[in-house]
Amino acid sequence: MSARGPDGAGEWISGDGRVGLGHRRLSIIDLDARAAQPMVSSNGRLRIVFNGEIYNYRELRQRLERAGATFRTQSDTEVLLAGFEAMGTDWFRELRGMYAFALHDEVAGRMFLVRDPYGIKPLYYADDGWTIRAASQVKALLAGGAISAQKEPAGLAGFLMFGSVPDPFTCYQAIRAVPAGTCIEVDSFGIRRYLRFADHALELSSSELDTAAASDVADVLRTAVMESVRAHMVADVPIGTFLSGGIDSGALLGLMRDTTSDPLFASTIVFEEFCNSDLDESSLASQCAERYGVEHRKRLVRTTELEEDLPKILSAMDQPSIDGINTWFAAKACREQGLKVAISGIGGDELLGGYPSFRSVPQWHRWSRWPRKSRDWGGPCVSLRSRCFENGSPTKRVPPA
Repeated sequence: MSARGPDGAGEWISGDGRVGLGHRRLSIIDLDARAAQPMVSSNGRLRIVFNGEIYNYRELRQRLERAGATFRTQSDTEVLLAGFEAMGTDWFRELRGMYAFALHDEVAGRMFLVRDPYGIKPLYYADDGWTIRAASQVKALLAGGAISAQKEPAGLAGFLMFGSVPDPFTCYQAIRAVPAGTCIEVDSFGIRRYLRFADHALELSSSELDTAAASDVADVLRTAVMESVRAHMVADVPIGTFLSGGIDSGALLGLMRDTTSDPLFASTIVFEEFCNSDLDESSLASQCAERYGVEHRKRLVRTTELEEDLPKILSAMDQPSIDGINTWFAAKACREQGLKVAISGIGGDELLGGYPSFRSVPQWHRWSRWPRKSRDWGGPCVSLRSRCFENGSPTKRVPPA
């Protein structure tokens, strides 16, 4: 897991040897050594290893300070500890961000495995009945050698159907993903309970349809994306962006510039085989970068480099996916610029129906009503057919006495 956290490493093992925490650090907020992990609470009761970022940690910190909490660092990790100390598992509903963490309460003898509501950050666990292990990567769990590597048919089938392995499955029967918006509470006897503290899919399915005008929707969308960009810009290191020349990344770059006058950086990937063709959008990316006063770098990817990096790409995926090659090279280019953080437009097409296949959704929706209508029609038809059979049957029906 060293590639996930190149800036430091730490570990802690309980006095009885039954609990261990390990962490690889990628320093983004509060670069001070006091923010290293595993981090312990001020009273020594709680310890945490945390991957991700809490976007509203400053507001939460102010709330806790008004309630009397004190802090030694400027990190969001310490805010997680202080909030749990004050509110317990109810604290998880207050968090806004992308995160996965393991929090150990030494006094209660319990471990909490927690994953963000959208499942952005990965978190996997294996329970063999004697020991529960958890990690940010499947390969980290397998590396110890104590977990069976027997394949999971459901995970492989899901990959073939959807292009990625759907939660909670993995490619291995012994390993599962912590579901999004879920806390798994563990004590000395094993898994004690599953706490679902957020379910956005349920919230959306039960919400009323908004028939606002298109102009109002555009304003709401811009405000929401602007708030998200502003939250993602919180960092103590320079921030870059994956700039493709398309609408998604260009719009995000404009919003990033609206939030700050600090230097911004952008990287554009140019594949050798697409150079100077209709598929080469690097000139559009350059125009966008110039418009917003961004330091821009075009990164040429030759076919030989793609062939050399392919084994590394597949290894970095941890679980199989049909996507990610472009992201690998975009992240590589940003890293060559000295960046640790980059904002991308990935997901924009999915959210806003940008793919041609999405035009078929209204038709699918109409077709989905047919089974319901068939049932409605089927009842009278079956009843009518039954009467016909009864009237034409040589067997006379005798009503019950």
